[in-house]
Amino acid sequence: MLENENSLPPKFETHRLILRPITTIDLPSCQINFNDYEVIRYLADVVPWPYPENGVEHFYHNILLPKQGKDYWHWGLFLKDNPNETIGGIDLWRNSTVDNRGFWLARKHWGNGYMTEAATRINDHAFDDLGFDVLYFGNAVTNKGSHRIKEKTGAICIGTRPFKFVDPNVHESVMWKLTKDAWKAFKDGAR
Repeated sequence: MLENENSLPPKFETHRLILRPITTIDLPSCQINFNDYEVIRYLADVVPWPYPENGVEHFYHNILLPKQGKDYWHWGLFLKDNPNETIGGIDLWRNSTVDNRGFWLARKHWGNGYMTEAATRINDHAFDDLGFDVLYFGNAVTNKGSHRIKEKTGAICIGTRPFKFVDPNVHESVMWKLTKDAWKAFKDGAR
């Protein structure tokens, strides 16, 4: 548990999902669903591959907990009809002009719109509750699913840059920008 309970991110519910801070109880399902090369390959090369048996536990105790709530927030994603299985994760952080949000989703849940649903809720939280004026995103040039999520949530492509991913054959990231005003206009137009 964190020293300061108030620094935990809030729990959110969307139409089909629960977004909440993960706990040690969630680590086994997180390890199973994250330890998949197709899930990990487009993440930054700081993620090890092959993924270690205790990788999620190490991330939880040594990276997530020390930063949680200090300009960094992480939510586990859970289906409302299966709230005991971690099917993905989404992060939000300040102090970056490169990326302010990252995510992963278990392969068995790809193509169902879950990550768009989660990203929409986190965008709302960033702009409405945390006072962000702009969010920057990035994704591997070959990660078409992540590309579509950004397009479906109103972000605009602002270019590319060199980047190292787990997949050693991918060397470039597409960069995206979403301003608070553009997010509001996008949401108003989607209604």
